[in-house]
Amino acid sequence: SKLIYSVSEDHDFLYSAIYPIKAGNAFFSALLNMHQQIHSSSRHAPRLPLLIMRSDFMDDNRDGFRLIEFNGIAAGMGPFGQRIHDLHHYLQRQCPAVFSDLSNQATGALVDNQAIEGLSAAICQATCRIKQEFGDPGPARFLMIVQENENNVFDQHLLELALQQKGIETHRRTFRELHNQLSTGADNRLILEGVGPLDTVYLRAGYQYSDYEAFNIDEQECCQALMATRVFIEQHRVAVNATVGQQLATSKRVQMLLSQLGYDEFVAFGLTLQEAKIAKTILGEMLPISPDSINLAKESPSETWVLKNQGEGGGHCLFGADILTKLTELTPQQYQSWSLMRRLHPQPRAMPTLIVRKGELHKVNDLISELGMFSVQTDNNPSSAEHSFAGYLIRSKSAESTEGGVHSGQGVLDSLVYSD
Repeated sequence: SKLIYSVSEDHDFLYSAIYPIKAGNAFFSALLNMHQQIHSSSRHAPRLPLLIMRSDFMDDNRDGFRLIEFNGIAAGMGPFGQRIHDLHHYLQRQCPAVFSDLSNQATGALVDNQAIEGLSAAICQATCRIKQEFGDPGPARFLMIVQENENNVFDQHLLELALQQKGIETHRRTFRELHNQLSTGADNRLILEGVGPLDTVYLRAGYQYSDYEAFNIDEQECCQALMATRVFIEQHRVAVNATVGQQLATSKRVQMLLSQLGYDEFVAFGLTLQEAKIAKTILGEMLPISPDSINLAKESPSETWVLKNQGEGGGHCLFGADILTKLTELTPQQYQSWSLMRRLHPQPRAMPTLIVRKGELHKVNDLISELGMFSVQTDNNPSSAEHSFAGYLIRSKSAESTEGGVHSGQGVLDSLVYSD
């Protein structure tokens, strides 16, 4: 999170990183235009950046833990990760014999997961900071921007409930509902009509073009009006997650560029040499699409690479024979929007595992897991006592499945345990 925060506030680096994919990716072209609007004036953008990021890893059977991707906008499922830990802890306590029979013999204690407290504490800290700066009467206020017909509402409500218990008033709106409802108060205070001043704006939407579509608004270009709403928010003194800069900094494009940096370049972003060595190792191997990398993919075994575009939310990776099929379809103008990542091959669990999906029990003989670690930074400072760490998310799936999302794929929520 220390690295990504620095990258997200280096506007020249982000512009040079994202500009080459403008021609082949309309959404990132729009994001870069938004970023330029926010930071084009001589006046510093007054928003308080609040980075809430989930970094997803897999334990490769040859190289160890390697990064799959950063999630810097709408990084959810932390509260559900804590709830499944609570469930497993309950089962271990109430049904120890059954729990032991169904677990690996080397299984130790469950690893504590305080994601709800870690995330809510970071948001509370930023919210109260803005509230104290203005010193106006009334409650501290938090706004969550959500998608229409949100299907992950319960995970979000667990976070909202934790904030309410800390004395913070919470509100939910879509981008469409915010259109023409925001205004500017004294000293760049952000005001929501019918509610009052806002202290924190937290995005659980905005990572895809459809979040900005509004067919009943008269606008010159698609999505222009609701994207202007997001720009307007960052032009005010309010804590924001995710800023447009954070969204760009956690893109696959920037991840690929970071994987190619040397130690000195990491140090220039504020890392120590030791931190730079760790970052270089876990970022793994990624390649831009070019005639040379296309030839490399053709010559490599089919399980060597994963082909990724810039999409968020699951379902944006290609594997095996689908990689070469897609590469032959791409025009050179589209190359920069895609990248190759060396595929990770975790060791499946040694014993069969029972999983529950859609109320049905299934036995999986080759379960593998993905570790998501939440981290928080406010204004380039850790937002927790655990060096920015704010809980974890384990998603497990069959090794035969290429999509491990709980909503978008075949993944299930899981827990960490200590190994004896």
